[in-house]
Amino acid sequence: MSTAGKVIKCKAAVAWEVKKPLSIEQVEVAPPKAHEVRIKILATGICRSDDHVISGAFAMPFPIILGHEAAGVVESVGEGVTCVKPGDKVIPLFVPQCGKCTSCQSTRGNLCSENDLSEARGLMLDGTSRFTCKGKKLHNFISTSTFTEYTVVHENAVVKIDDAAPLEKVCLIGCGFSTGYGAAVQTAKVEPGSTCAVFGLGGVGLSAVMGCKAAGASRIIGVDINKDKFPKAKEMGATECVNPLDFKKPINEVLFDLTDGEGVDYSFEVIGRVDTMSAALASCHSNYGTSVIVGVPPSTSTIAVDPMLLFTGRTWKGSVFGGWKSKDSVPRLVSDFLGKKFILDPLITHTLPFEKINEGFELLRAGKSIRTVLTF
Repeated sequence: MSTAGKVIKCKAAVAWEVKKPLSIEQVEVAPPKAHEVRIKILATGICRSDDHVISGAFAMPFPIILGHEAAGVVESVGEGVTCVKPGDKVIPLFVPQCGKCTSCQSTRGNLCSENDLSEARGLMLDGTSRFTCKGKKLHNFISTSTFTEYTVVHENAVVKIDDAAPLEKVCLIGCGFSTGYGAAVQTAKVEPGSTCAVFGLGGVGLSAVMGCKAAGASRIIGVDINKDKFPKAKEMGATECVNPLDFKKPINEVLFDLTDGEGVDYSFEVIGRVDTMSAALASCHSNYGTSVIVGVPPSTSTIAVDPMLLFTGRTWKGSVFGGWKSKDSVPRLVSDFLGKKFILDPLITHTLPFEKINEGFELLRAGKSIRTVLTF
């Protein structure tokens, strides 16, 4: 029996307040309005950015349905939607692509003006929500909200992918893999023979390692305080790994020592801490080194940095979603995966049923998982 045009009651993981476990609830998901798409989510990854919201580091309005790294099937579409149709396999896009704003039209930009990252409202573009629970409105998370059996997104925030794609794997292309891999190949444009350092060896950091390797870097130094992540990092392409806790001197000085006093050509901060952002900048070559901020910084944080680090010629950049234009790039990345141009399996360390979502977050916090994928 068709559910198109009707309210759907389904399970969702609701974050009612900061620093509390998610609660599996029955929610009501309204039908899509004009230019909106309702998606049946089939697989969703647990990303550190979701945990930053729960901890309060990434400020968002509550109550909220989190999740942004997913894949599913279109259930129904609102009036005027032509980019997808019911039954299509799709990936929701936390960085939309409207095609009209200055960032979308520029060859140098990808952060569409319709994003809900910069000044998060937690609502659809018309200022309303499609989710209710126990009579209360629930907020939407960065244009996607995928910790639910059904979600509604704007047509600018969804893209059709190849029907052959295994959703429980390509969901990572919705955030983690694309963000890290793109930071290396798209944002930094790592060159063959270069030396790189990746700070943070979680799912996004390992994807950055993969990007550096694909770009032909000759040395890729993994930096993490959890040495248990080193074997996986080397499997993915790191040539060596260092633990800052093993040294008495600052990690940027350690990296200079490891590179004969030159510093690395490219460094990537994939943690979201201001101290490691500064260390990553200071670790790259004083004249032509490039450091890329990939990890989401805490909402109220600021950085105090010696301007001489930049005056001498270093470049400091940020990278959202790996610099990819989402609608253009996600289907291409899925095709590259199907063509075996890169692998995703090593990044997925746990697959759990959706109801065990809190267990997945505990694995992340304990440093025991790279990516946990939840299936419905």
